[in-house]
Amino acid sequence: MSIIISTEKSELDIDFIHQFLTNSYWAKGRTKEEVRTSIEHCLNFGVYLDEQQVGFARVLTDYTVFGYLMDVFIAENHRGKGYSKKLIKSIIEHPELQKVNRWMLATADAHGLYKQFGFDVLPNPKMIMSKGKINR
Repeated sequence: MSIIISTEKSELDIDFIHQFLTNSYWAKGRTKEEVRTSIEHCLNFGVYLDEQQVGFARVLTDYTVFGYLMDVFIAENHRGKGYSKKLIKSIIEHPELQKVNRWMLATADAHGLYKQFGFDVLPNPKMIMSKGKINR
């Protein structure tokens, strides 16, 4: 069994992605249409094991200055096998994202994973502002 990570939108299993996200702490209640719209406007990464999708992530980016890593997950029954590390590595090394010099993400529970790839807490969080609801 080999893991494949693809950016091909047509291969994404929208039902699988929606089912996971709508039950996650950060996207609880997200509709299938909202999932489709978010996928349409991002660079997406599907994680596949024997042609079955087992994970997902997306990057909201301008491909030059900024990339926001979002909706990263591996299905629970496939965790602990290094797939999330392979996913983050493939995102960071993706040829279209090599000019991006400012990456951001939000996580409540995966700091250890992201630190392995150079992410850290904001040095001055008072400079960052947000608007809208934040799922906790």
